[in-house]
Amino acid sequence: MENDNPLLVESIELPTLTKAQLADLLFDQIGLNKRESKDMVDAFFDLVSGRLVEGTDVKLSGFGNFQIRTKAPRPGRNPRTGEAIPIQERRVVTFHASSKLKEQIQEGGERAGDPAATR
Repeated sequence: MENDNPLLVESIELPTLTKAQLADLLFDQIGLNKRESKDMVDAFFDLVSGRLVEGTDVKLSGFGNFQIRTKAPRPGRNPRTGEAIPIQERRVVTFHASSKLKEQIQEGGERAGDPAATR
């Protein structure tokens, strides 16, 4: 499958993609200045995290859904002492990848294992 996305990073030296790297990609590939690039990345993450804090689901078409889920209280145990400890109710963020993203990841994994695909 040919890559038509100019923002797709083919290989990254580090195992993670940082906000600073995202801003650099916007600077390099779209032509925003560095300040605008950083501001755009920060604004995006502020918007997503703000909505999640409010309890609103965030749906990014073709990427996936971020949702807040409430985990019920449950009994826990201190692994060192074996003492029973109650674990309080808490809210957690879950992410469910879209079928499109899952397909892209699968195809990328298949290409990564095929030496002919990297030429």
